[in-house]
Amino acid sequence: MIKNVKLVACGTPSATAALTTTQFHPASFPSSMDRQKLVLYTKLIIIGLGALAVGVALINVPSESLGLGYLAILAFSVLVTPRTSLTLPHSKLTFSFSESVIFLVFLLYGGELAIIAACVESVANCTYLKARGIMKGRWIILFNSAAVSLVTAFSYSVLLLFSTYFDPSLLNDLLNTRALITVLGILALTHFAGSSFFAASYQSIRTGENIWEIWKTECLSSSLTQLTGVCLTGIIYKMIGFADPVVIGIAVIGLALVYLSYRQSFNEIGSAILQAEAAEREKAETERERRREAEKHASQLAVTLEKEEKANEALRQSEKDLRHAALYDSLTNLPNRKHFGDLLRVLIENYKNDPSAAFYVLFLDIRKFKNINDSLGHTLGDKVLMVAAIRFVRMLNSSDMVARIGGDEFAVILTNLASLGKAQKVARRMFDSIAQPFSLSGNTISISVNIGIAPCDTEYDTPEEVLRDADIAMHYAKERDSGVAIFTKELRVRFLERVRFENDLRNAVANGELSMSYQPLVDLQDGGLFGFEALLRWHHPEFGMIPPNKFIPIAEESGLIIPITVWILEETTTQLARWQKINRTYSDLIVSVNISGKHLSNDDLFDDVENALAISKISPQCLKLEITESAAMENAEHTINMLNRLKTLGVQLSIDDFGTGYSSLSYLHRLPFDTLKIDRSFVYSVGEGGENSEILQTIISLAKSLKKKVIAEGIETKSQLSLLRNLGCDYGQGYLLARPLTRDAAEKSLYENKSWLPVKLITSPSDKPQSADELNLPVF
Repeated sequence: MIKNVKLVACGTPSATAALTTTQFHPASFPSSMDRQKLVLYTKLIIIGLGALAVGVALINVPSESLGLGYLAILAFSVLVTPRTSLTLPHSKLTFSFSESVIFLVFLLYGGELAIIAACVESVANCTYLKARGIMKGRWIILFNSAAVSLVTAFSYSVLLLFSTYFDPSLLNDLLNTRALITVLGILALTHFAGSSFFAASYQSIRTGENIWEIWKTECLSSSLTQLTGVCLTGIIYKMIGFADPVVIGIAVIGLALVYLSYRQSFNEIGSAILQAEAAEREKAETERERRREAEKHASQLAVTLEKEEKANEALRQSEKDLRHAALYDSLTNLPNRKHFGDLLRVLIENYKNDPSAAFYVLFLDIRKFKNINDSLGHTLGDKVLMVAAIRFVRMLNSSDMVARIGGDEFAVILTNLASLGKAQKVARRMFDSIAQPFSLSGNTISISVNIGIAPCDTEYDTPEEVLRDADIAMHYAKERDSGVAIFTKELRVRFLERVRFENDLRNAVANGELSMSYQPLVDLQDGGLFGFEALLRWHHPEFGMIPPNKFIPIAEESGLIIPITVWILEETTTQLARWQKINRTYSDLIVSVNISGKHLSNDDLFDDVENALAISKISPQCLKLEITESAAMENAEHTINMLNRLKTLGVQLSIDDFGTGYSSLSYLHRLPFDTLKIDRSFVYSVGEGGENSEILQTIISLAKSLKKKVIAEGIETKSQLSLLRNLGCDYGQGYLLARPLTRDAAEKSLYENKSWLPVKLITSPSDKPQSADELNLPVF
């Protein structure tokens, strides 16, 4: 392919351009040995034909044509021509004197010497280019020289044919401008046609490309060199024809100046092109640098976008987790109170618009869940809640909802039920199912629930109102120990009253509304006063006297019983200290104070008793603490430890309401109590003739065998008193002996120093026990 000046400057450029290159186009490089052999054979044929053409020319050279002039032209073509070619920088256009030399020899000495001159010039030119490393190849000099000789022979043959058949006198009158132009035109055209066809054919053989496409792209541009050579030859020939040394000298100088001017212009063009290329390279490098920077920024941007996408994804996940956390309980994964309330609010609105869209709300509370946390730990307590949640879900339909309201409390919405009875059946089924024991971390655990049911009602406007009423029903079920209870408006009245009492009870001590009554404890053998049982009374400023069985449970559930008991201990011990000073016989008088189970489970009880003793300065033996049997057995090990600590203070301990709980003899003998108090129910059941006294006998015998004192409460008839005395009961209390006394009345009785036993034991209709309401029996 015609791409380099080395291919143009060697002999006739167009003829040798494609023949001298040793670099083949990668896409068209022969893929088989057959094509390589064909190229080789072509080269050998060309060399052979070229040698034949030169040989024929040598044979036919007229001897008279040889002279110093021809030799001077040959010397010029060998020494000067290869070094004077001008190639337009970065183009395929080469301005060479080789064509001019060949054409000039044509005009001056004939075609034979022109063929020889073309061969010599091509050898010199190729040798010069190969020495400079521009041209490579083992056969390159022979091949190019042969090709140029053949093209020159072809041009000469065409010129002879033209002059023979068209204008026989053409070659004899070359000084005629018309003839000169004609000859030069024929030479230029035939030289161009022969060289371009020859080059395109060889390139096609070598690469397999289309010969026409090769000619158009690689050979057509070389026509300019033919035109330049023809013009230069005509000028030189005309100058020689004038044979005027001055004209020739001026022409030579002019041509030299033109050559130098063109050479300088070409060099300047080359420099400008080099500068432009350098600028282009710099620009390209800048563009590449910008592109690299852009790619770098794009890469960084992609990384940033990826990080941002990850951050956005994390944010979306966080928002999703946040929404889930806002609507679901983290432990059980059940809906929380908010989610439950949202659904309940929709159901309330739907029910107001469509009374057939009934629903029922269940409020569930796990019984004594605190004991599980205290005994097994909060970790197992959490697992118990998870087990309970799973069981609740399994017992409901997909249209229902169970939610964890908080702590050990759950709530359920039941829909698609025909009646309240159906809802009650579902609640009862849940109550029975949850009670099934299960194993957890090697522990067999049984739990139970209290369930309150609130039916839908048009009076409800908010979810809180429905939950409030279901909670009221649940507390009622807890009080009755029935498991399941249905809300009624009467329950709400009771609940509001209870809430009112709880709020008022918080300030009862500070407002001076609490007071103490004292029921005498009598020695059943001699009728002497053993001491008093302190009984709490509450005088409400609006409702008057509140029965203990109403406010004591409220105090225990709310935790107010502990600060109230602290006040009772200080109040009663201080009062006892004053009474012991009335008479020396009262120095051993005792006061008995009831201790609730909640206070017993609190480690502060020891400090509270110790502080009361320190304030009153009474002997610890004069303070008796009464603990109910059920409270003592609720956490037997803790009770034993606490009672042993209290015994180190020197106080007396009494088991209250014995026989009504579920005591175990294995624990009973370990409890450090001094007195056993028989519950009033066993005393009340004894008949006039002493019937139904077996349990009394057993309890008293048990106490005697344990070397403990016995107190019987609820003595209301002379027959009960006689039986207890005969059975050896140590002490007693009851309406037969004395009703609870106010502080002043108790103090007055001490001054009277009377016997507390009846003067005579008689049986009459008036001795019949009174009702509980009549007797106003103390519950605490």
